[in-house]
Amino acid sequence: MFQIRLCILFVFSCLISLSAQQPKKFNSSEIYEAVQKLNVLGSVLYVAAHPDDENTRLISYMSNQVKARTAYLSLTRGDGGQNLIGPEIRELLGVIRTQELLAARRVDGGEQRFTRANDFGYSKHPDETLEIWNKDLVLADVVWAIRTFKPDVIINRFDHRTPGRTHGHHTASAMLSMEAFDLANDASQYPSQLKYTETWQPKRIFFNTSWWFYGSQEKFEEADKSNMLNFDIGVYYPSKGMSNNEVAALASSQHLCQGFGRLSQRGTQQEYIEYLKGEPLDDSKSVFAGIDTTWNRIEGGKAIGDILNSVEENFNFKNPATHLPQLLEAYRLLQNVKDEHWKTIKTKELLTIIEACAGLYLEVSANSPHAAPNATVSLNIEALNRSSASINLKSYKLSTLPNAISKEMDMVENQKLNFNEAITIPKNSHYTTPYWLNKKSTLGMYHVDNPQWIGKPETPRAAFVDFNLNIEGTPITITKPVVYRYSQPDKGELYRPFEVIPEVSASISDKVFIFENDQQKEIEVIVKAGRDAIEGYVQMAYPNDWNVYPQKQKIEIVNKGDVQKVVFTVIPPKNQSEGLITPMVNSNGDYYTDELVEIDYSHIPYQTVLIPSVSKVVRLDIDKRGNNIGYIEGAGDVVPESLRQIGYNVTVIKPDQISAENLINFDAVVVGIRAYNILDELKFKQKFLLDYVKEGGNLIVQYNTNRRLKVDNLSPYDLEISRDRVTDENAEVKILEPSHPLLNFPNKITTQDFEGWVQERGLYFPNEWSEDFTPLLSMNDKGESSKEGSLLVAKYGKGNYIYTALSFFREFPAGVSGAYRLFANLLSAGKEEANKLKN
Repeated sequence: MFQIRLCILFVFSCLISLSAQQPKKFNSSEIYEAVQKLNVLGSVLYVAAHPDDENTRLISYMSNQVKARTAYLSLTRGDGGQNLIGPEIRELLGVIRTQELLAARRVDGGEQRFTRANDFGYSKHPDETLEIWNKDLVLADVVWAIRTFKPDVIINRFDHRTPGRTHGHHTASAMLSMEAFDLANDASQYPSQLKYTETWQPKRIFFNTSWWFYGSQEKFEEADKSNMLNFDIGVYYPSKGMSNNEVAALASSQHLCQGFGRLSQRGTQQEYIEYLKGEPLDDSKSVFAGIDTTWNRIEGGKAIGDILNSVEENFNFKNPATHLPQLLEAYRLLQNVKDEHWKTIKTKELLTIIEACAGLYLEVSANSPHAAPNATVSLNIEALNRSSASINLKSYKLSTLPNAISKEMDMVENQKLNFNEAITIPKNSHYTTPYWLNKKSTLGMYHVDNPQWIGKPETPRAAFVDFNLNIEGTPITITKPVVYRYSQPDKGELYRPFEVIPEVSASISDKVFIFENDQQKEIEVIVKAGRDAIEGYVQMAYPNDWNVYPQKQKIEIVNKGDVQKVVFTVIPPKNQSEGLITPMVNSNGDYYTDELVEIDYSHIPYQTVLIPSVSKVVRLDIDKRGNNIGYIEGAGDVVPESLRQIGYNVTVIKPDQISAENLINFDAVVVGIRAYNILDELKFKQKFLLDYVKEGGNLIVQYNTNRRLKVDNLSPYDLEISRDRVTDENAEVKILEPSHPLLNFPNKITTQDFEGWVQERGLYFPNEWSEDFTPLLSMNDKGESSKEGSLLVAKYGKGNYIYTALSFFREFPAGVSGAYRLFANLLSAGKEEANKLKN
């Protein structure tokens, strides 16, 4: 039975992965559900701070059971977290988490919105959060979301009344939502938005409470719930063959980079929301109390509702095309409705249903996944009518052309029409990279020039085709984006978004180059062509006290997509120094300084991201002992690559390679971040690691969370991990044991080595430990007690066990000199005596 379930889950996960790439194709049950949703004119906006904060159970319930238009407003894109599936962090992690949210919404039926807030990392209080974010701009974005989405009801994930109890971003999201609730209908607030939208007043706002906010199930059961509504979110959907909670589990499991894959749940389950303010509920059990969510809500809607309710009540599952005459009549009536908001939303929904009922297949596939401005792209246009409906393809209009191309062709049932066209990407076309990364961000905010793009999950597509059809006598226009369709022998048919990219891009092999002495290094620059026949040269921008040779390198690339590698010799100064280097590619007199990053995971669409091609160069005053380092990888980090930068020979140790015979060969062994949280094998291999220390080895364990540890004994002595952290990267660091070898050999560590750290000092500090451990550092955030668990060392047998919760995994990619110097000391532990004998 277990094997059968495993196969079913595997197949279903494959289907979910494929659906992340392919255009949506509706079956009869899905068409019927779309008709049901078409007949509900109510909307819910769910508000929280990060990807994975959203309650997918409630979003799915509102979308699939209530049939309301439901959106999740995530104030950030989750840029400040960790990545469990790959090396991407910061901005690139935000791109992945954006797409994972969209994947979750494709499962639970919701929509997705954002603000310009940058997830700068953990914050302990909303005051700090709103100081680092630009409060007024983020508040403006929440108001913009309300004015454009026009929710009847807002539901906050977090409690605005408990600052300091949870992540500052969490509480801030609720506080901003509460404030925006009152401002969205005030024309004097953020008046520039009213060029594109209008004021809006939601009817009421709720807090999605639970036992967690009360401290225990018992306290929640005893709480006064007279001001709360509750729903059975375990409801079963026969048309889906799943319960609401099963749908929600699939949705939340899209957050793979955060390790949110989880088991589904079944059976009745109550969800609670607490009324906060707005129109009173008057003892109603509905969030939409007093709100007409039928077609009667809008002027001229009754006639439309009569038609569409009849379609719903008498839906033909065997042949949905029989409803086309009614759907087309409703479409014609809808175009005369004065309420532009609901007219726009319901026209889009109705067109999707008409297209699905007619079995229409309309696709525009390019012969390449991307092209540069001024480039010409070949398109294959496919149009197919798979019903008996009378459909005529009048024309189609390419987004790059001023006029439509006339066709006047009857679409005979199941007879495919194919056309070949060529489009030239306009010179002024915007790149389809994530728009919020187009300009340099601050620590707390992204910069967006186009006010109408604020909050959108993705950059609008630059290339699309309007199909102008006549269906049973009714003119209909259906728009399709240009895509790239291809196949792979081991995966079958695949899709990628069609992207507009620069004609040339350049990247440097590493983001940080550490020079441990004044010896020069050769740095490779990879130039990639975005079009055919690239000619020009590449040169480097670099700090004044550094030198680069030669000044220019010629490039000549024949084919689009091909690369040319050139090597520059970088000569550091004699003394410690750091700065930035950037490759500058000159092509036809224009300079290009961006790198094209490609992100390819099966559960999200393929992503191409343009970011500035910048690397940090650091002339470091560093000494080290030992050479051979073993590294046990945990959740994605770049520590091994960083250690190689300063001359270590680093070998990645797979869990099945952990043995006494293999470990003895290393001067030190480093355990990657959260390895004890994600590697099941370590429960069997821990004894070998501790024996390695006992026999004279040097083991460095980086931070783990205090949940889901795979071992009973993380260290040879008692060691308890807490949720303590120091989030202020500039927090004062006090050295507790100035004479300890780890702080003196081979590098003298001072408080200056903690200058320039990024995002945080560390996280998940131990708060209890055996007397065998010696704490070396003390630090704390403002107003908090000292935390001494960031760096602990203990002798065990002949060797050293070191536990560090310092965020080396963030500091190394940022090229923080002091972090490298301190880690070199950790790797050199136990070698000071040998050094004395040698001298």
